[in-house]
Amino acid sequence: MLHPDQAAEVQSDVIEWRRHLHRNPELLYDVHQTAGFVAEKLATFGCDLIETGIGKTGVVAIIKGSLGEGPVVGLRADLDALPILENSGKPWTSNFPGKSHSCGHDGHTAMLLGAARHLAETRRFRGAVAVIFQPAEEGGAGALAMVEDGLMEKFKIEQVYGMHNEPKLPIGHFAIRKGGILASADTFEILVQGRGSHAGQPHLSIDPVVAAAHVIVGLQTVVSRETDPLQAVVITVASIHGGDTHNVIPNAVRLTGTVRTLRSDLRDFGERRLKEVAQCIATAHGATASITYDRGYPVTFNHDRETDFAVAAATSIVGPAAVCAGADPRMAAEDFSYMLEARPGAFIIIGNGDTAGLHNPAYDFNDEAIPYGISYWVSLTETVLAA
Repeated sequence: MLHPDQAAEVQSDVIEWRRHLHRNPELLYDVHQTAGFVAEKLATFGCDLIETGIGKTGVVAIIKGSLGEGPVVGLRADLDALPILENSGKPWTSNFPGKSHSCGHDGHTAMLLGAARHLAETRRFRGAVAVIFQPAEEGGAGALAMVEDGLMEKFKIEQVYGMHNEPKLPIGHFAIRKGGILASADTFEILVQGRGSHAGQPHLSIDPVVAAAHVIVGLQTVVSRETDPLQAVVITVASIHGGDTHNVIPNAVRLTGTVRTLRSDLRDFGERRLKEVAQCIATAHGATASITYDRGYPVTFNHDRETDFAVAAATSIVGPAAVCAGADPRMAAEDFSYMLEARPGAFIIIGNGDTAGLHNPAYDFNDEAIPYGISYWVSLTETVLAA
């Protein structure tokens, strides 16, 4: 086991890597410089195999243990940044205005690199570790691209694990739960089509504004009156667009929003009822509703046995009081869910301390979390791949 105090001995190198990545953010699959930096570091660590271009621009390295044959376990970090103008005020602020690591993927990558270096030096495990550096988490489904590119089969990965930082969760703390820990994230667009008229002659119109307003109200009852209050479902209408002046009733109103759930059956239910409610209410007002519904990332679902491994690994380095093993789920989404659909595994949350929130221009990954992240990855590897 690598204790956080021991990991702190390499913290300065990992901080340097993290801040380099922070200064040089790249978006989606266009992470060529970031992937090159990662591959170069992995080569200096003496990894047994390094492959690039997995899922377009992903990087995978294999580190074999010294304790005999065993399974291959995947550890994943994300590479990409966000299209956000940073205002953290840090000396290592992004060199590219409009791009920034406002979700901490620079920290995730640096911590996994630190763990990879230690694992390659010590190799106190059986089987092998696949360290996975994935592009395009932020809306590009890079995890799915890597899975479809044969990630699991090519490297014979039997279990897969992920980690994400969380502001306000104290440094040195972890949170996890069995089952759904992060939500599915679907998007919709509803076009309510009516008939326009002069605003002073509403009787000549089929008013899509009124119809759309009733659709919005009706959608709220899907959650409040049709689903178990103990099961998380969110239907949010996030934008309304219709008309461009004060005295004309428009022909149409467009609504957009998101549906989020923690269970696949509720995801199916939410899609079906959204369409039914929108169409029926529009019809009741003499209008029509055309719905475009796009499924995004699925539920991030932690498997039981692998969650137990993750809890044991985190507990071994910070103690049980700092590991919340029955954490409340979050309604954010994460494309690591695709890897968890392909192989059993678990996704854990690591504390980032009292910082600005994720996707906030003022956010910066907290370097004090680095020893805990490195220690967790090493402890997890040695727990799962014990001799």
